[in-house]
Amino acid sequence: MEPARTRTITWDDPLAVARAGAERSGLAYLQAIASGELPQFPIGAALDMRIHEAAPGRVVVVCTPSEFHYNIIGTVHGGLAASLVDSASGCAVLSTLEIGDSWTTINLSVDYLRPITRESGLLVCEGRVVRSGRRVGLADAELRDGAGRVLARGSSTCLLTRAGE
Repeated sequence: MEPARTRTITWDDPLAVARAGAERSGLAYLQAIASGELPQFPIGAALDMRIHEAAPGRVVVVCTPSEFHYNIIGTVHGGLAASLVDSASGCAVLSTLEIGDSWTTINLSVDYLRPITRESGLLVCEGRVVRSGRRVGLADAELRDGAGRVLARGSSTCLLTRAGE
């Protein structure tokens, strides 16, 4: 039997980063993370995913699948795809929010279309806002592999809390 593999994970203080984000619009916060001005989020460190790009109503999250993402049947666990869809779609909604507004996912739906392995190459998940209203934000996301094939798609419903309310 081969020796066990190991992995070390480091991350920045998530509350300090959140405080820095509270002083910016959602889009400015996401762009600061994507550019490296602010650190990536801790779950991103754990799953080796990161915010790559942010524009109004659109966020791209990327990840390269590795062995540590594998499940019991020898493919990447569906939780990775769900986390990418949740992050891309939820952050797309965040990109529409003003300083002091907040959001949380209240419903997540993911359709798995193809298996993911470490041979899938760079995973690119693009989230796009469908609607961002006063109390509810809706966004869709598509997860593609290095060849551009759709591996999963999903949607997120977010509860919005507006500043001062």
